[in-house]
Amino acid sequence: MPSTLHAAAEAVRQGQVTPIDLVEQCLERIDRCEERVRAWVFVDKEYARAEAKRLTDELRQGQRRGPLHGIPIGVKDIFDVFDWPTAAGSRLWAHSVARRDATVVKRLRQAGAIFLGKTVTTQYASFDPPPTRNPWKLDRTPGGSSSGSAAAVACGMCFGAFASQTGGSITRPASFCGVTSVKPTYGRLPLDGIVPLAESMDHPGVMARCVRDAAILLQAMADAADCEAAPGDWAHAPVAAPGDLVLGRLRGLFDDLADPVMLAATDRVVTRLRSAGVTVKDVAPPPAFAEVLARHRVVMAVEAARFHEPRLRRHPDDYGPCIRSLLEEGLRVSATEYARTKEHQRELRAAFDRSRGVSAFLVPATRGPAPDAATTGDPAFNSPWSYTGLPCVSFPVERTADGLPLAVQLVGPAWGEEGLFSAALMCEKFVGFDVGEPPVCGGQ
Repeated sequence: MPSTLHAAAEAVRQGQVTPIDLVEQCLERIDRCEERVRAWVFVDKEYARAEAKRLTDELRQGQRRGPLHGIPIGVKDIFDVFDWPTAAGSRLWAHSVARRDATVVKRLRQAGAIFLGKTVTTQYASFDPPPTRNPWKLDRTPGGSSSGSAAAVACGMCFGAFASQTGGSITRPASFCGVTSVKPTYGRLPLDGIVPLAESMDHPGVMARCVRDAAILLQAMADAADCEAAPGDWAHAPVAAPGDLVLGRLRGLFDDLADPVMLAATDRVVTRLRSAGVTVKDVAPPPAFAEVLARHRVVMAVEAARFHEPRLRRHPDDYGPCIRSLLEEGLRVSATEYARTKEHQRELRAAFDRSRGVSAFLVPATRGPAPDAATTGDPAFNSPWSYTGLPCVSFPVERTADGLPLAVQLVGPAWGEEGLFSAALMCEKFVGFDVGEPPVCGGQ
């Protein structure tokens, strides 16, 4: 049976498997791994099997919706799915049933994707550790806030999953769990039907097993009506020629905060890329980058507080210590400090626009491998790209001596997803690493 989305799509197209086969494959894996991994809020087996039958019948009638026809997908539990609850990690919202699909959910439904259920999010897509465990080592964090999506894809419980990022909630859990992710340019995808954290930095995105799979998913989620930059044909993006790429390895913060094991892994990636013919040059971040982590925190705290303040006053017990601390911090920030921070945000994005001269920036995806389960990990290497809104693709490159995945990320120019996918496909070809099957699912 296929293990990647694009392989499954081709097998469906050729009649080698049916949507029924794919759903049963995923449900079997859920039955095998879920008790230990805890990636799902719930799995709707009855719905998934009914959809699989309906979409299989469509194929028999000569109707195929495209590469997502009959592909089982997980939905992070901050995205509305019609007739399913959207709890966002809240006890009080556990039975809050959505009356319509989020726009990005509707688009994948129309493309033929089959939703298996809701994947675990940290509470309100913030920092409090989730019940989900890392399938590579159960005592390590899967990351957050898209914890369940990352673990489910890693375990083969689904062929892809919805995710979202305001700080590091797509790239970080994907990296800790050894899967691929894409965070598009801010504004590329609509936010309606998605529980907000900080609206000016909230990014819907996806996780999958490889770059091509992520491109297929993002292609189906985007529409020319969403923004001024129409989507390209990302699903069929060509693999860039190594000699045509110039990658800028950002230093500074990414050297200062990286664990030695992550720095060494990134050095090896650079060496392999240069051997393949890619030009990789060191690049210093713009001067304004020095304030990015503190400024990002200001925006996230203030905008989260704006959304949650009335509910926090009424239901303080429904907020964990980390999200509550963030909200209280946001309520203390002055209007002038927030205004200065928004100006800095615009200036830093403009500085990156002016400093292009590379195909993409290359940086570690995380500071190091997944830490213990008492935290969701440090988003320091991800939050700059949520703050500036620049698109990122991450993919695993190796495992540590004790078996934990490590990943790098490529950061492209605003609205430059097409070139970014081409670059990522090339890098994945030369330095990407199939981490294999996690031990919790029977792997080594």
